[in-house]
Amino acid sequence: MLHLWVNGVQNLLQARELLFLSLGMMLGLFFGAIPGLGGAAALALLTPLTYGLEPFTALALSGGIMGGVPMGGSISAILLNAPGSAPSAATCLDGHPLAQQGKAGMALGAAASANAVGGIIGTISVLAILPIAARLVLLFGPPELFLLAVLGLVIVSTASRGKTLRGLITGCLGLLIAFIGYDDVTGVQRFTAGSSYLWDGVHLVPALIGLFALAESINLFVKGGSIAADAKAVSITSVTSGLLETFRHWRTVLRGSLVGTVIGAIPGVGGTVASFLSYSLTVQASKDPESFGKGNIQGVIAPEAAINAKDGSSLIPTLAFGIPGGAEMAVFLGLLVLHGLQPGPLMLIEHQVEIYGLIWALTASCILASFIGLLLVRPLSRLTLIDAQVLVPAISVIALVGSWAIDRRIGNVIVTAVFGVLGYLMIRFDYPRLTMVVALVLGGGAERNFHQTMMMSDGDLSIYLKRRVCLFLLIALAGLLAAPAIRVFRSSQRWQR
Repeated sequence: MLHLWVNGVQNLLQARELLFLSLGMMLGLFFGAIPGLGGAAALALLTPLTYGLEPFTALALSGGIMGGVPMGGSISAILLNAPGSAPSAATCLDGHPLAQQGKAGMALGAAASANAVGGIIGTISVLAILPIAARLVLLFGPPELFLLAVLGLVIVSTASRGKTLRGLITGCLGLLIAFIGYDDVTGVQRFTAGSSYLWDGVHLVPALIGLFALAESINLFVKGGSIAADAKAVSITSVTSGLLETFRHWRTVLRGSLVGTVIGAIPGVGGTVASFLSYSLTVQASKDPESFGKGNIQGVIAPEAAINAKDGSSLIPTLAFGIPGGAEMAVFLGLLVLHGLQPGPLMLIEHQVEIYGLIWALTASCILASFIGLLLVRPLSRLTLIDAQVLVPAISVIALVGSWAIDRRIGNVIVTAVFGVLGYLMIRFDYPRLTMVVALVLGGGAERNFHQTMMMSDGDLSIYLKRRVCLFLLIALAGLLAAPAIRVFRSSQRWQR
């Protein structure tokens, strides 16, 4: 095992890989600092541009992006109370009050060091779990993989309270879109409307570019103006005290990192749940819970540690099962497929050097982004002052040209445009996009595994009750689907009392 770790590091320490890692980290900081974009949009935009790169180089670039985004998101969250990415929303709760008190440097220093430490703990967790994961995936056949795909969709749909029905709706819509094209089992063309472009289904990467990058651009254009109204929040004080606060509150860092590691390994949940859960647990464990929301430094440390620890562990379901741990990992799946790296048990066996190289790239980017983000915090915060009339056309052109460049087909551009409008409508009416992304990614595989299961059992559905892993997954599904109704019932009982 040690020689695989060393090989991963050696491959990463090549001049070209280090260059693309650094480039990805800077781009991650940039996209993370602009509210609404984040890592999913950055990966969606840059995935088609990696088409001519070697797989390991593309992984170094993507690892740099994913490692740099959290620090960029914390900058805008603390300075402008506008999270660059959804998980950073928890950082706003205490980070911005600290900035208003003239302690922006302390908050940014704490966020940077918590990011770095959380990323290291996440890496250690992944390195410890991956050898076990390689054995566990061999227990999963078509029946288990089908139920696992369904479980991933249900988890995503039920994770956001108050949006369960909307999540299920967008998930079902994503499944319908995923079923477009050639059926691998029956050989029938479905829902293609006579278009030869759709014979292979809706292409994942152009759809993701539209759903994230273009949709956010449309949303920003409709709002108008600039992201931030003025530059008053860019004054930065000493960051040394914030760096020391992280190590003084080491229990908070450890708790947040462990929460992020566990939540990241659950398919489809994502960093937002990890950051808010870490924040909530820290408030509950504090001797002074009333101070949170008013500028408690632990309210910055806890979510930031969870966010970066989550990035490492979310690779486990993504690589081992092909089930994304969040929107960012869903886009990352498209990059893997584009470079001929098919997630699943075989990837854990045949591409171990690439996997460990990606893990080291993610860790190195996380640490470097923390230091460079502090050095560049002032100019990065100015990005949020760029007028939408300048920012939106630039992002839109890159999105559409990048989509076309995948295989030089105008159909890609049309798909990106359609999904851009659809994504904006989902933002406008508050429908979760993550469920649609997960459905697009999992739909084809789920259908294929279901057909294979029916062939194995001669059409007998009781096969799902005869296999232990399937039975466990069915119980988990029943619990997740029943949870919203149980919460409503308990709330009504309290209200009656």
